[in-house]
Amino acid sequence: MAISDDPYLWLEDVTGDAALAWVREKNEVTVEALSGPAFEATEASIREILDTDARIPYARRRGQFLYNFWRDGEHIRGLWRRTTMDEYRTENPVWDVLLDLDALAEGEGENWVWGGAQVLRPDQRLALITLSRGGADATVVREFDIDSRAFRAPDDGGFALPEAKTDIGWIDADTVFVGTDFGDGSLTESGYPRITKRWRRGTPLVEAETVFEGKAQDISISAWHDRTPGFERDFVQRATDFYNSETYVLDGSTLTRIPTPTDASTSVHERWLLVRTMTPWTVGDTTYPAGALLAADFDEFISGTASLTVLFAPDEHTSLHQYAWTENYLLLVTLQDVRTQLHVLTPRARFAYLEGRKTRTREWDATTIDGLSDLTSTEIVGTDAEENGDEFFLSSSGYLTPATLLLGTVGAELEILKQAPAFFDADGMTVEQFFARSDDGTQIPYFVVRRADSGPGPTLLYGYGGFEISMTPGYSGATGRAWLERGGTYVVANIRGGGEYGPSWHTQVLRAGRHLVHEDFAAVARDLVTRGITTTDRLAAQGGSNGGLLMGIMVTKYPELFGALVCQVPLLDMKRYHLLLAGASWVAEYGDPDDPDEWEFISQYSPYQNVVPASERRYPPILIATSTRDDRVHPGHARKMAASLAELGHDVSYYENIEGGHGGASDNAQLAFKTALTYEFLWRHLGGDR
Repeated sequence: MAISDDPYLWLEDVTGDAALAWVREKNEVTVEALSGPAFEATEASIREILDTDARIPYARRRGQFLYNFWRDGEHIRGLWRRTTMDEYRTENPVWDVLLDLDALAEGEGENWVWGGAQVLRPDQRLALITLSRGGADATVVREFDIDSRAFRAPDDGGFALPEAKTDIGWIDADTVFVGTDFGDGSLTESGYPRITKRWRRGTPLVEAETVFEGKAQDISISAWHDRTPGFERDFVQRATDFYNSETYVLDGSTLTRIPTPTDASTSVHERWLLVRTMTPWTVGDTTYPAGALLAADFDEFISGTASLTVLFAPDEHTSLHQYAWTENYLLLVTLQDVRTQLHVLTPRARFAYLEGRKTRTREWDATTIDGLSDLTSTEIVGTDAEENGDEFFLSSSGYLTPATLLLGTVGAELEILKQAPAFFDADGMTVEQFFARSDDGTQIPYFVVRRADSGPGPTLLYGYGGFEISMTPGYSGATGRAWLERGGTYVVANIRGGGEYGPSWHTQVLRAGRHLVHEDFAAVARDLVTRGITTTDRLAAQGGSNGGLLMGIMVTKYPELFGALVCQVPLLDMKRYHLLLAGASWVAEYGDPDDPDEWEFISQYSPYQNVVPASERRYPPILIATSTRDDRVHPGHARKMAASLAELGHDVSYYENIEGGHGGASDNAQLAFKTALTYEFLWRHLGGDR
């Protein structure tokens, strides 16, 4: 389909009168069709879970304070608040409310959605707060005085920036690094900052000092200050595509590039440089595998004299999932067949004699922290190496196991700090792991959550398959109540494109390898039927964003495998994705449709270009949902696909939240509503105990 032949191009006009009239008409039809007592009961049940005070108030530890952002039924937009560790340990901590977002939104007549806060340490008296309208990626930035609980006005020297996809961070109390929309030519083709500047308090933004300029074709430019005492440094990063970047040390006006591979993850902590490889890296006579974590003395590495130490090397079943520093130790989370393990690495130095010279070498001791459940997923949710030593926070949960917040100190036993209640009755339910054989013979793991005595029944298969994002076990009260408790089976597929088995699990599906993602997901769908877990007419699939693209491919390429599909905030028109909003930043993932050779393989799966009339091939019923305020994945993808499916005689339901950003909802009420729509749609088409 040529651009000139696209009959629904007008639906890309995000806030155009005609396009929004179309959206409201489709919304009304969908809501009317799915509303009723069952929908209302599901919505109320999910809203109860989202609003309850029994949830864990996850917090970021910063010195003596723990900061938390909290939303519930009374505080729809939320509260930014903090407390002390002694208070946080209690069952009902007393919180010091710093900012009431509901009051702010009402006073200013804006639907503000919280974007985050950067608190300047060590004094913790100033913060840079980001807010968005309706949940968009673009935000406004305002400086906040914590002592007075008020924003600092620009006329009073406060830092403030209008709506843009801004990158900003403290250098000191009177200086920030900032990349934003400075005017014509200051953004990349992807809509992110192309220029980063040093901005001093009390001076106009136009007078800020430029420290680095990238190219329009880059993804983004950013800068940050490391204020670790004794190791103060400034860094600049130029992201040339989604997976490649150059990192520099900025000393005054001098830039020195850190000579690590552009596709590696590079980080610096005190004297240590860490490098996580994405592809094999050869240094001298040694080749380090993809997915390895390497360490070196930073100053020695910059001078070209460092030796690299392997801290982690992957194998066929094990990958590195996460790492974080405490004051004296490095914590690693690994995945072994998608099951987490936690390790502690201790750096130490020793001296050896090489060729008659006394030389300092680096060695690391490694231990494993035991006591973590086999079928739960554990994440490091916080450390504070600067002021709280070797303390760390972990969150652990599983499909049937509510979240537990654990507090640890390296060398001591883990302590349960907070524990969420069960939001659904899991009695008699099981979690199992199976493997499906993909078309090329690769074994694809997937988890099945169901009642132990259930036969073939309504089954929801979830998938993502992109950007090296791993799908690890986690607790969802909404899924439990609206699906599992009512007799449904829930399945999560660990298909290629994720990071479950390290970088290669992802890199092999880039560009021309994309078909592997689709084949893996289809293989899991078939395997579920072969094992008798479900039947084709009772199998549904769901995915959002990149997973929404996957659902578009399932409906056009594998319709015979499913009884229903749910496609959320999706990419679907892969001929134009790189021209819409942040789409240009994903060319490294999918390929360039303007390149005839690359369009050749993209065109084979691009859902919007592959829809055929219902008279030629029947598609399963599909619910397509998106958000008007999504400024990451353009809502035109979802709109045009729904319009095309309907015109060609397919059963398509459409819902677009006017707010919500890429997450699809800007508050708990909207999230409960759209989630209930999804489950009501699924029950209507798959049947079961409703």
